[in-house]
Amino acid sequence: MSESEKGNDPAAGGNKPAANNKDSMRNIILVSLMVCFACSVVVSSAAVFLKPERIANKLLDRNKNILETAGLYNKETDASADVDQLFSQFEVRVVDLEEKRMLSVVEAKDRGIEAATYDQRKASKDPSRSKALGDAEDVASITRRARYSTVYILRDEGEISKLVLPIHGYGLWSTLYGYIALEPDMNTVAGITFYEHGETAGLGGEVDNPDWKSLWHGKEIYRDGRVALDVIKGSVPPETSNPEHKIDGLSGATLTSQGVENIIAYWMGEDGFGPILKDIRG
Repeated sequence: MSESEKGNDPAAGGNKPAANNKDSMRNIILVSLMVCFACSVVVSSAAVFLKPERIANKLLDRNKNILETAGLYNKETDASADVDQLFSQFEVRVVDLEEKRMLSVVEAKDRGIEAATYDQRKASKDPSRSKALGDAEDVASITRRARYSTVYILRDEGEISKLVLPIHGYGLWSTLYGYIALEPDMNTVAGITFYEHGETAGLGGEVDNPDWKSLWHGKEIYRDGRVALDVIKGSVPPETSNPEHKIDGLSGATLTSQGVENIIAYWMGEDGFGPILKDIRG
């Protein structure tokens, strides 16, 4: 038998058949599939087991933002505070933005809405639970608006002392998500917070700046029944007329400032919470 023949003869110690070769393409694909399957099992199991913790952390973060907007919590100094206990002061209610009214607790449950865990952002992506907005009405560039929204009521001896509302809209690069708190007159701003956005750091990202947010305290949204709050370019001059309706713009971030103004115009207007606020005032 020639050397070449011996090399191809398995009995003579030649090359092994491809099926038994560990480096064959078949075995490589098989091992890869097994590894992918094992990893998918681990990731899926972790997602299932950690889901309650993720939901709890999401609600905790939401509660902190609402408390901060209402002036009851400071992320820098109150890290050890009992957030759940502080948040328990709020009454969480559902409003129907189509019917322009606040639902009773029973009505909300009858419609399958659990106020404490309702996800308005998720609902806005569901055509059966949201409304597509036309160009003329989509002032805040949100495309779709969920039919229902949650609002957060703080009471003092039975009367509303603060009302916190969720707001969102487009800035320069991203959608800004936040809350605005109103005083009992449903007109005066008690606080504002933007907890998520992708605006440019140092420019539009200054919506996070406590100094800028503090400028909102005491400002008034409505004049003669219409939204009149403006985020102007530059600072509000001392001699300006109606300064209670004007906020300093963000330096170098004209489009983000305009976006914030549009957010207020939409959510405090007739297509947002305006009719509900009017009803509460009445």
